[in-house]
Amino acid sequence: MSRKVALITGASAGLGEQFAERFAREGHDVILVARGVAKLEALASRLEQAHKVKAHVLPADLGQPSAPEQLFAQVQALGLTVDFLVNNAGFGSSGPFLEQELAREAEMVEVNCTALLKLTHLFARPMRERGQGRILNIASTAGFQPGPYMSTYYASKAFVMSFSEALAFELQGTGVTVTCHCPGATKTEFASRAGNAESRLFKRSGVATSQDVVAHAYSAMMKGRVLSVHGLLNWAAAFSLRFSPRAAVRFVTAKLNQQA
Repeated sequence: MSRKVALITGASAGLGEQFAERFAREGHDVILVARGVAKLEALASRLEQAHKVKAHVLPADLGQPSAPEQLFAQVQALGLTVDFLVNNAGFGSSGPFLEQELAREAEMVEVNCTALLKLTHLFARPMRERGQGRILNIASTAGFQPGPYMSTYYASKAFVMSFSEALAFELQGTGVTVTCHCPGATKTEFASRAGNAESRLFKRSGVATSQDVVAHAYSAMMKGRVLSVHGLLNWAAAFSLRFSPRAAVRFVTAKLNQQA
């Protein structure tokens, strides 16, 4: 019997690497997608040796508009059926929006939103035809509120949340589930790349480990949950935003995103 296959974007480090490890440990073959070929090949070799699965390396720059279609074509050419799609790739920036490089902010929307939308459309159609499949979209608790000093990133995650919830509703009864997972601050390379590793958000206690976040997200996906927030405090904070004055929400979020 052939093993199921999980395609994971942003697989070369952080949450993506941990997702690849989790799927391989569960006995699934994996398709590893990211820009860093050397890191992907090293990860693939380690997973194959440790878990006796097949790890396919498909380098891609999801900041390029044609990348999702090219990736889908490569998967088809290999004759692979994707049972799990993990849209994990994404990045952020830190600082006042007007001080950011415009091309970089636009690329963030391309990766965090457009590539996720395209990959979901491309791979969910075959899933629906087969009557089975699971999609896991990694958003963030950032998606629950506007985020001064990380405005594009917060807005991109709001898109992921809204899109995922709507699609999950549309796919009810098809055998295909869509899960939107929202972690809070997590110990990965994300903060240093975004430039906010020294912010109050990441300097506070209780920053989650990538292993804990992935375990929670994987469980939520397998249970078919539509929206899942990691951590009780994160859930309580997200819930409280419904009743908080928007001006206060903006003020507090801005403080958290500024340097400690």
